[in-house]
Amino acid sequence: MYRSLIVTFVAVAVSCTTLIAPAAAAAADDAFALTYFPTKDVMAHFSNDWGNARSGGRHHQGTDVFAEKHSPLVAVADGFVTAIGDSNRSGYYVRIEHRDGWESWYMHLNNDTPGTDDGAGAPEFAYAADLEVGMYIAAGTVIGYVGDSGNAEGSSAHTHFELHHGNRAVNPYHYLADAHHRWMRYLDLRDEAR
Repeated sequence: MYRSLIVTFVAVAVSCTTLIAPAAAAAADDAFALTYFPTKDVMAHFSNDWGNARSGGRHHQGTDVFAEKHSPLVAVADGFVTAIGDSNRSGYYVRIEHRDGWESWYMHLNNDTPGTDDGAGAPEFAYAADLEVGMYIAAGTVIGYVGDSGNAEGSSAHTHFELHHGNRAVNPYHYLADAHHRWMRYLDLRDEAR
């Protein structure tokens, strides 16, 4: 009887370790964490859509963070702006280089004039004022605004968020989940203190 209980306990422990290990391993191996969640919209939501099929035989190399259009986007960690641009697929985008070879990419920034879905907005509706390539950005600084530019036109407003390390895309889901959890916990504690 004890032997079967021990076997059952070991099987459950191994199963749980398998479920938790990717997040724990990611945090332990690279020592990089998001200081901030990328949007200030408390109703933002996301799922682990890394690797999902996309048109043209591509696979999703990021996580879509759905939030209210025009919500502020913030730098997830300290760094330097390395790219600001616009392309057919990414729409308006920002790329930030962080320490130890890490980069965060923010795509599909807003391309609409306020209060519309007209696709006629200029860069001033996509990026924070005075954002420039080469400038230092502190974690939590507003860099742009949630939208649906590029090939996201017509979809729900979201930011396609990517993390890269050593020029290689990394699944950002666990990093986002950790930052989101800490942010929600902070908001709960703040509300309790009132």
